[in-house]
Amino acid sequence: MSDVTLNLTPEVYDYLQRISLREPRVLKALREETHRLASHLSRMQISPEQGQFMALLAELIGAKKTLDIGVFTGYSALVVALALPPEGKVVGCDVSVEWTTIAQHFWEEAGVANKIDLRLAPALETLQKLIDQGEAGTFDFAFIDADKSNYPYYYEKVLTLLRPGGLIAVDNVLQRGRVADPDNHDKEVVAIRQFNDRLHQDERVTISMVPIADGLTLARKR
Repeated sequence: MSDVTLNLTPEVYDYLQRISLREPRVLKALREETHRLASHLSRMQISPEQGQFMALLAELIGAKKTLDIGVFTGYSALVVALALPPEGKVVGCDVSVEWTTIAQHFWEEAGVANKIDLRLAPALETLQKLIDQGEAGTFDFAFIDADKSNYPYYYEKVLTLLRPGGLIAVDNVLQRGRVADPDNHDKEVVAIRQFNDRLHQDERVTISMVPIADGLTLARKR
């Protein structure tokens, strides 16, 4: 037993992946292709154990209708789509044709392209359009992993779109540990620190910050 979270040394992390990870071939290929084409941006891609955790969460809540805010090369949308039932749907929000073209190739290869509705427009516009179309309260799960300064705005619109009991997963909430350093005034770090403080006080949701990858906050709509 331990009253603190275990520090993941490289050896422990390797063991975790070997004994827990069940990553389909297509997801592994997508990770490798992303690293090959954009190694300088590969940290924007979620880790495979985080993806597997999100897929499990989607299954646990019986998700059928989900949001993916910040598609990049499509790993998070793909891992959730694979976990959804045949009639499930992921609405993906991004502005990059270049990166989402890679995503679409792997979605096709995985046989789930029909489950993913890619919206190439600023995410706030897409989310507002969904609200205007009467889809408030109809989504089961949402993943937020886009520009950090807009996290509070994405969160509010997603909360409107989510059904009671629905789940939001917010990525990069630990900023590689930098949020704990009060002397770090990097723009992204400050934005996430303020967002974390705000979410901690939000009684509309039940929350838990999970120290997986770069930190993932789970917020369940009451």
